[in-house]
Amino acid sequence: MGIGGTICALVAATVALTVLPAVLVVLGPRINSLAPRRLAPRGARDSAAGADRRLVSPRPWRHAPAGGGGARQRGRPDRGRAPVPARHVRPRRLQDAPGRRGVARGERGDPARLPQRPVQPIQAVVRAPRSAQTSVLRYRDRLARVQGATVVTPPRQLDRSTWEIERLRPRRPVSGANQDLVRRVRAVPSNLDVHVGGRAAGFIDQQATLTSHLPAALALIVVTTFVVLFLMTGSVILPIKALLMNVLTLSAAFGGLVLVFQDGRLEGLLDFKSAGGLEATQPVLLFAIAFGLATDYGVFLLSRIKEARDAGMENREAVAFGVERTGRIVTAAALLFCVAIGAFATSGVEFVKVLGLGTAAAVALDATIVRALLVPALMALLGR
Repeated sequence: MGIGGTICALVAATVALTVLPAVLVVLGPRINSLAPRRLAPRGARDSAAGADRRLVSPRPWRHAPAGGGGARQRGRPDRGRAPVPARHVRPRRLQDAPGRRGVARGERGDPARLPQRPVQPIQAVVRAPRSAQTSVLRYRDRLARVQGATVVTPPRQLDRSTWEIERLRPRRPVSGANQDLVRRVRAVPSNLDVHVGGRAAGFIDQQATLTSHLPAALALIVVTTFVVLFLMTGSVILPIKALLMNVLTLSAAFGGLVLVFQDGRLEGLLDFKSAGGLEATQPVLLFAIAFGLATDYGVFLLSRIKEARDAGMENREAVAFGVERTGRIVTAAALLFCVAIGAFATSGVEFVKVLGLGTAAAVALDATIVRALLVPALMALLGR
C-alpha cells in the first residue's frame, strides 16, 4: 500500500475513533434536524420500514434454495461446468497496461526494433569463480541439449563470480511452452550454484508462492472470523453460516469474472481484449476485499438480530426485526460502494477493471440475494 496509503489509513482511523464520536455527542438529538425523512408522513415511513421485514417469509424453505440457486447461476461460467467457478480460473501474467502492450509487441518480435532476437530470454545465472570456466562451459553444453530453445548464448561473465547464460525463444515469454522449458532447464544437473530467471521463471515462482501460502492465509481468515463471530453471538452455528454465505458470494463473483474476462464476454462493452485468464494475484486481492465487506454486512445484521433476541423476541420476529433495522443501511452502503468501486470498470488497465467489477459484483450479490433471501431464510430455519 505504501507509506502514503498507510498514513491516510491511520488518519482515517484516528478521525473515526476520536473526532466522529465527539461530533455526534455535541450534535445530540439535533443530528436528524435536516433529515428529509422528517418531511414524510409517519405512515409512509412505517411502510418503508416494513418492506424489509416482509423479506422474512413465513415459508423460508422456499427462499433458501431459490437464493442459493440464483447466486450459483449468476456465477456459473457456462452450461455444463461445475458450480465452483474458482476451479476454472486460469492464472496469467499481467500484460494489459498500455505500456505493457508495447513491450508485448516487442517480445513477439518486431523486425524493425528487434532484428536479431526476441527480448525476455530465459536466464541461467551461475555463481562460480573465473577458475571454474570449464565447468560453466560444460553446463552450457548440457543446456544446449535441452529441447525447446532456438539459441543458447555462450557464458558471459558479469563479475568475478557470476556468469549468465541465456536461452532465447521467439514466443510469448510466459506461454505454457516457455514454462515447460524453464522446468526442464531447472532440472539440468549441475554441481554449480545455478539460478534460473526470466519472466516465465518469475511467473512459475509467483504461482508456487501463492499456492504454498494460500492455505495458511485462508486458515487465518476463517479461524479469526469464526472466533470473533462466536464471541459476539455465543453461537457455533452462526459463524459457520456466515462463512458459508461468504463463500457463496465469492463463488458467484469469481464466476462472473470467469464469464466476462476469462471467457471473453462483454469485450466490446467494457473495452478490453480477453487474454484467456485472470492475473494471478487478482483472485487473492478480490477475495480479501469482498470477504471483509461481506463479513461486515453480516455483522450488522447479526448484531441487530441478537439484540432483539436478547430483548425477548421470538426467533422469527427477531430475524424480521434485524432485517428491518439494517435493510436500508446495508442497501445504501452497498449501492454507494458499488458506484464508487464500479467506476474502476472504465479503466484502461485490465487489472483495475477486473478488481472494480469483481468487487462491485460481490457486494451487490451479498447485499441483495444473500442478505435479502438466504440469510433471513436460514436464520428462520435454524431457529434456536
